[in-house]
Amino acid sequence: MAIAIRHATGGDVAAIDALLRRSFPAPDEAMLVQRLCIDGDMVLTLVADDEDSGALAGMVAFSRMDVTVNDVSLAAVALAPVAVEAAYRRQGVAEALIGAGHRHLGDAGYLLSFVLGDPAYYGRFGYAADLARGFDSPYAGEYLMALALQDGRLPCGVRGAATHASAFAALGEPAGA
Repeated sequence: MAIAIRHATGGDVAAIDALLRRSFPAPDEAMLVQRLCIDGDMVLTLVADDEDSGALAGMVAFSRMDVTVNDVSLAAVALAPVAVEAAYRRQGVAEALIGAGHRHLGDAGYLLSFVLGDPAYYGRFGYAADLARGFDSPYAGEYLMALALQDGRLPCGVRGAATHASAFAALGEPAGA
């Protein structure tokens, strides 16, 4: 199987929504993506296409966050959601999507990416609760993890606040919390 990663377009909206509704037990993630787009908080959405069939194999979204370190604003994003069609799971699609997103965001000057989720899953992408520790957030704890996007460079010192886009408030606690 060969996949191609590309930026999502308006023509992908229905397929992404359908994928999210099939991939999660409730429509929360589909509604999150809709709200992030409506609110203008979506930073990057990538899709993976099966090069043979043209089918949508997966997607990942990154949204704007307000993050400060030592009272200085940093360019930061939240990864959520990532979804892969059942037939393409365990074949590296999520890794390809998340890796491409990290490279694009790092090249664009973003310093941090946060994620809410299972440490065992997101830890393999480099996310760590230790890096997120010290940020004031309603999601603070073992399920809030961060990744430095600029080759591990991050301003030292006292952490500040990490505020997700308002669309996250409707989701409540992260899965597994």
